[in-house]
Amino acid sequence: MRFYEAIHGVYFDDLDALQILHNSRYLLLFERTIGSFWMRTMGWGGVLDEKSNPDRYHLVRTNEVEYLRPVTGIGEVRVRIWVEKLGRTSLTFGMRVLPMDQDVDYARGTRVLVCVDSTTRQPAPWSDTLRQRIAPFIRAPSNQP
Repeated sequence: MRFYEAIHGVYFDDLDALQILHNSRYLLLFERTIGSFWMRTMGWGGVLDEKSNPDRYHLVRTNEVEYLRPVTGIGEVRVRIWVEKLGRTSLTFGMRVLPMDQDVDYARGTRVLVCVDSTTRQPAPWSDTLRQRIAPFIRAPSNQP
């Protein structure tokens, strides 16, 4: 299984009054990493047309974050993502926020996306193209990313 990882800065305005990364910023880091994954790995940069990429229409169903230890002060963190599960219409990303020098989680979580029809906004199956391209990032049941 492959994973995708991005490095993000933690800036003064990301911190709360205790100089700890604000809880809402973890979702922003996850969002930026997933966006980078779509662009760099899946080639979804720029304006995407529906015929060449029917999978571009998807909605977030859930986000879950477990905060394990605080990110303190300004600096950088790594955010690692992979695919926990790929269903007919849903896709679950696994996510970790990590320090630059250790594989010890600051936080971990999941995001569930649902592919939708562009007109009805009802669940629609992911394309075979997406399934093929994302397959290497799907975690096997016994793998720890």
